[in-house]
Amino acid sequence: MKAARVHSYGRPPSIDEVEEPRVVGPFDVLVEVGAAGLCRTDLHVIEGQWAAIQNPTLPYTLGHENAGWVREVGSAVHTVTPGDAVILHPLVTCGLCAACRTGDDSHCSNAAFPGLNADGGMADLLLTNARSVVKLSPNLQPVEVAALADAGLTAYHAVRKAQPLLTPGTHAVVIGAGGLGHIGVQVLAAITSATITVVDRSAQALELAAKIGAHHTIDPTDGAGSMVDQVREITESGAHVVLDFVGEHGTPAEGIAMLRNRGSYYAIGYGGEVQVPTIELISREISLVGNLVGTYNDLVELMTLTSAGRVALHTTSYPLDAVLDAIHDLESGRLVGRGILVPSP
Repeated sequence: MKAARVHSYGRPPSIDEVEEPRVVGPFDVLVEVGAAGLCRTDLHVIEGQWAAIQNPTLPYTLGHENAGWVREVGSAVHTVTPGDAVILHPLVTCGLCAACRTGDDSHCSNAAFPGLNADGGMADLLLTNARSVVKLSPNLQPVEVAALADAGLTAYHAVRKAQPLLTPGTHAVVIGAGGLGHIGVQVLAAITSATITVVDRSAQALELAAKIGAHHTIDPTDGAGSMVDQVREITESGAHVVLDFVGEHGTPAEGIAMLRNRGSYYAIGYGGEVQVPTIELISREISLVGNLVGTYNDLVELMTLTSAGRVALHTTSYPLDAVLDAIHDLESGRLVGRGILVPSP
């Protein structure tokens, strides 16, 4: 089968012919990949940023946002059957550790993370387990939802955590309305009562954000003043919650500066640094909140919203063989929404 594989860090992946994975264990699920999302994390993987954390054995296959159809299941699997359309939680979890037993499966002590430390879904087939599989509603197709497995799940997880803070009359600011952020805007509109302001340098991203739930949009390059000043004017002293889907190029400092006293900064995108004097944390009583993917139950809830038409993924599709073109478009900022890689039929 074909697979997009990383052979060494700092070099583009290649399309290789590799052996097909096989069902071995009783809880294994073999999935025919219908679509795999391309994420900025994939760029960081290629750069080697995740090497020290995940320590994968090279070469391995990219792709941690995956959906498709069940081809084969192990002897103990009864939740899905061959032919079912499914989306896959990005982690393959054990179900036995303390984190799994409390429903915090994104912190499973024994997890494999296809696309980061094991073979992922930018291939014709992907081997996962029954704990990772969410059966899709009949009105959803894998190519429509694949990137929700991480981008959507991460955005939903962050907004879900912030939801208790976003009561009527509150203000939420979204920094970055791209692949993750445009989903975050929709989730904010679907499950909170907050006034939503979106900051982005892309006119296309801001136009999309206005259509899917943003009440205000800010382009920091339009000469109307700094984005911090504009946010403070809109929110009348600062945001209750800032959701930073960029996390680099100065956005952490700007996001924190946008907060009102007792506000909360949610780091979702990454690559930069958060540097805050402890006296500021104390005197302003602000909170800094990290966000990693989301739980299996988060993914189930997100699929419910998606099936109901409350969340829609805006995508650009590429054949798997064109993975380098997709990566180039993502790096250059030409993608609006999310890039999707589709294996050849």
